[in-house]
Amino acid sequence: MAKKKLAIKMVSYGLYTPFEKEAKGLPELMEFSTTIPARLGVEFGYILNIKGGRGELLEFRIDHPPFINAKTGEMAEPFDGEFYVRTSDFNFFLGDTFWEPLEDKKGKWTLTTWWNDQEIAKKVFTVE
Repeated sequence: MAKKKLAIKMVSYGLYTPFEKEAKGLPELMEFSTTIPARLGVEFGYILNIKGGRGELLEFRIDHPPFINAKTGEMAEPFDGEFYVRTSDFNFFLGDTFWEPLEDKKGKWTLTTWWNDQEIAKKVFTVE
């Protein structure tokens, strides 16, 4: 059986309107940027368009500066997750926002997405 081929394009990256999990749409791009202000409510990340990937599993990771997880009191690990592509022409948002204290969120944030163990997207943001 032939290996599936996806068409993947990074549509946008930078600052977005707040992401709402219950909303049907994705956040809207406010500004292309890899320099992100450390402010409460700031949403940043990227949107990928994936064609021909219905039912495929995407894996992602958000690497962030070292900070203490308020729930456990220990250093927060990178955030890992997975997501199934829902349609044959699908837009996927990977991003994050900030919370108190802001000071320990400053530094490099690297957002990466994989499909079948292949890196398909990566963007480094500097939070200052």
